[in-house]
Amino acid sequence: MSEPAFTPALTYEDYLDLPDDGRRYELVEGDLFVTAAPFIRHQSDSGNLYLLLAPFVRKHRLGQVLYAPTDVKFSATTVVQPDLMFVATEHQSRILAAYIDGAPDLVVEILSEKSRRYDERTKKQLYEKFGVPEYWILDSDLETVKVYRLGLRGYGAATELAADNGDRLTSPLFPGLEIEVAEIFA
Repeated sequence: MSEPAFTPALTYEDYLDLPDDGRRYELVEGDLFVTAAPFIRHQSDSGNLYLLLAPFVRKHRLGQVLYAPTDVKFSATTVVQPDLMFVATEHQSRILAAYIDGAPDLVVEILSEKSRRYDERTKKQLYEKFGVPEYWILDSDLETVKVYRLGLRGYGAATELAADNGDRLTSPLFPGLEIEVAEIFA
């Protein structure tokens, strides 16, 4: 009986050699994940959240809000491109010319039919493992936001906010900011 061939883990250097073909490439512990360009609704919701968040962050000098495609390098074999992220002022040294070196203070992923399992399981575990303090998952179809905050035992249960309920999104990362969830999906 033969054993499966050994496939070496891909590294950041391998990642840099991938084609610039409009697909989103990510490495998770050496395994390559590929997704197509996002749909228009995804981009609209991402843009809306960016426009609600970035001016507040800039005005209060809290840090920097970045959007995809921006690489986040957690290790030599783990590089991802979150839809949106926030790096606090005290962690600005993590922002290098080519990538974010280590955990952003907030990561936001927007679900699609094909990314749901990847974002809700794989990426959630990854962000928890590498110490991302807050993880928001936007569901454009349900018009909801799940908010995970890192505690002593990892991410606790998500707080789920819905546009239909008139819920408002707040975070200790952004004191004084309240975002109507419906505005994200407008």
